[in-house]
Amino acid sequence: MVADVSVDVAVVGSGLAGLRAAIEASRTSRNKLAVGVFTKTQVMRSHSVSAEGGTAAVLYPEEGDSFQSHVYDTVKGSDFLADQDAVELFVRKAPEEILQLDRWGMPWSRRPDGKIAQRSFGGQSYPRACFAEDKVGFFEMSTLYDTALKHDNVQFFPEWAVVSLLVEAGKFKGLVALELKTGKLHTVEAKAGIIATGGAGRLYTFATYGYSSTPDGLYITYRAGAPLKDMEFVQFHPTALVPSGILITEASRGEGGILLNARGERFMKRYAPEKMELAPRDIISRAMYTEMAEGRGVEGPDGMTHLYLDLREVGEEKVKTRLAGIREICMRLAGIDPVNEPIPVRPAAHYYMGGVDTNLEGATAVKGLWAAGEAACVSINGANRLGSNSTTECLVWGAIAGRAAAEYVAEKHNIGPVSKAEVERVSKHVYDELLGKAPRENPYDIRNELQSAMERTCHIYRDEKTMLEGLAALRSLKQRMFRGVVDSSRYYNTNLMNVLEIEMMLEVSEVILVSALNRRESRGAHARVDYPKRDDVNFLKHTLAYYSEDGPRVEYISPTITEYMPTERKY
Repeated sequence: MVADVSVDVAVVGSGLAGLRAAIEASRTSRNKLAVGVFTKTQVMRSHSVSAEGGTAAVLYPEEGDSFQSHVYDTVKGSDFLADQDAVELFVRKAPEEILQLDRWGMPWSRRPDGKIAQRSFGGQSYPRACFAEDKVGFFEMSTLYDTALKHDNVQFFPEWAVVSLLVEAGKFKGLVALELKTGKLHTVEAKAGIIATGGAGRLYTFATYGYSSTPDGLYITYRAGAPLKDMEFVQFHPTALVPSGILITEASRGEGGILLNARGERFMKRYAPEKMELAPRDIISRAMYTEMAEGRGVEGPDGMTHLYLDLREVGEEKVKTRLAGIREICMRLAGIDPVNEPIPVRPAAHYYMGGVDTNLEGATAVKGLWAAGEAACVSINGANRLGSNSTTECLVWGAIAGRAAAEYVAEKHNIGPVSKAEVERVSKHVYDELLGKAPRENPYDIRNELQSAMERTCHIYRDEKTMLEGLAALRSLKQRMFRGVVDSSRYYNTNLMNVLEIEMMLEVSEVILVSALNRRESRGAHARVDYPKRDDVNFLKHTLAYYSEDGPRVEYISPTITEYMPTERKY
């Protein structure tokens, strides 16, 4: 069939990884390739703008840091599940991306000697998080977007939500996108594709993600035949503002902030006596959960138990200059000034270590399709990600995937005509099953129940009984899943978009629970009270979840170990 739009490389997602991929694809080939960036938001509304604290790289080995140290910190932080060849590549490429952003005009914070400044983050042996005050994501996004706009062969398709991939005989041929402005489904023909849609997003009630962050890219790639890897590993950031869930950056602790319980005790000395507040996030989140569960939390007026992040000893000048954004958030959303008062915080869903399984080039199991950033699992994060590695990962593999996709297109792969079958299936689902019928259920009730089930049954601590309850709840929600939407109009129908997102959320949540149930050990962010020990004999393995109509089919593969065998993980 004839496509509405034809591009050489289709990038799905416009965050850090998507923009970096688009730039690299557009400038790799001698012949200018047509690069299309498809995003369901406006570009600068990508959740990447919310990244606050830093982007990790070894810039000054002469001052003590080293590639080897960054590799080891990352592998240890991952609870030894990271693929060490991927980590080595990541660490080598990281400084190149920092300096490339610098050349493109990134306003890094500077040291007195003019060099790019770096701060400490949890689990890192040296200060290696490059930063721009506490707004690194916003400034990185602005820099990349400005750079992308200079490439006349990059075309943006804002508010085009990609709802399906066109794959035939295991080969990527294009995608189907819903244009929110008109309600029209567009068929896009592409010679190569890159998934850069971020993580699974708001599957939990209390989360740092924006409302539009849902697992679209994971869902469409999973349904197209590529496995999802290590989805049981969900990172809960220790410090989200209560009650809004807005992220309070780890840089607050890197600058000297401390965590206190209701008694005013600096409780991290009981859980990580050496690293204290700069231990990895999984360890701090479990410590905070324990403090609250054992009655040392603070009962807030909203009924949400919390602890405190205290910046008072950091000093007014440093808070106002290096943490200005955090101060503004606290003053506007909580009515407190962190210069003088402690910040109420508790852990919130923040990042998914798992994603679409890729090789070192970012290639998925679908020929002609790559993935990068939080949507991908290459895997450098294993069972737990270290703070400030994620934005670097977006840059490194955005560039790698963009270059690989462009080189693939240059080899003149013939994709052939796009089949009608998948386009017709999506069209029938959207126009007949959803817009053409009245709903049986309120979709927002389904969404709320889904998030509550995940919050209740697959959180910081897990066990078989509660996870089985969660799985039963999800499958019940899938059975109740409505066919129809209240608003039958075509133009900017956010009700329709919500329904499509909820379908994706249900599918990916099931993958998380099934993967978590099958991993009978505790490792990194996956802590089971019924299997409290790490089991390297049986579970030093990556989980691969494949789509089937009966639910996820789980397999395992071993991680790549080049140097560091698992040892006890202490901080």
